Amino acid sequence: MKTSSLKKTPAAKAKRAAVRFGRPPKELAGEVDTRILDAARKVFLERGFEGASIDEIAEVARSGKPTIYARFRDKRALFTEVVTRDILSRITEFKSEAPTGATIEERLTSAAITLVHWGFDSDRIALMRLAVAEARRFPDLASTVSRTARDLSTELGVRLLGELAQSDELSSLPAFAPERLATTARLLLDLVAVPMLLRALFEVNLKVLDAEIDAHVARSVAFFLAACKNGGVS
Repeated sequence: MKTSSLKKTPAAKAKRAAVRFGRPPKELAGEVDTRILDAARKVFLERGFEGASIDEIAEVARSGKPTIYARFRDKRALFTEVVTRDILSRITEFKSEAPTGATIEERLTSAAITLVHWGFDSDRIALMRLAVAEARRFPDLASTVSRTARDLSTELGVRLLGELAQSDELSSLPAFAPERLATTARLLLDLVAVPMLLRALFEVNLKVLDAEIDAHVARSVAFFLAACKNGGVS
């Protein structure tokens, strides 16, 4: 029996080790990052920040600890990235379908209902609760997420209102002038989304709250449009 085919030359061993333990190709690096962040998100939600460990995150991610530490300095940095990605990046990913309805009020209500239901994903709310609970440990993260989420959601509101503001019914209203649209959008979100979000952070059963969203949005939109038409939004 020949044994030469079973022996590995030093060059072959080095090449094999490089493939096994080296950095992944650039086209796979993003997949590795996503896998680690998804695993970290799962473990943080199950264990909390204090109870989570890099060992368990590595196991769930099917990745070695050196791979994680090559990307994230420590557990604090990993938690920061998870919160930033899942709360802030998700806002920018929101895509609204064309609002339905015959009137401006019906179309705005349709768009706002879609937005609020989308925001009430149970895992996203759970992560926000965890971020709030860890605010004293991560004061900079808490304030940055709060301010940035408000800015990003305002931009989203401007985009939604900007499309509706092209109608004759709204285009002549001062509240929908281009220079005022950001303020108007923020007021709409403060009426429609913020109260439900605050309740969601304390509501154990989100399904109970979910059933109230449509009626709440309809009332808030009607109030908002009445204020706009009567000069109450400036």
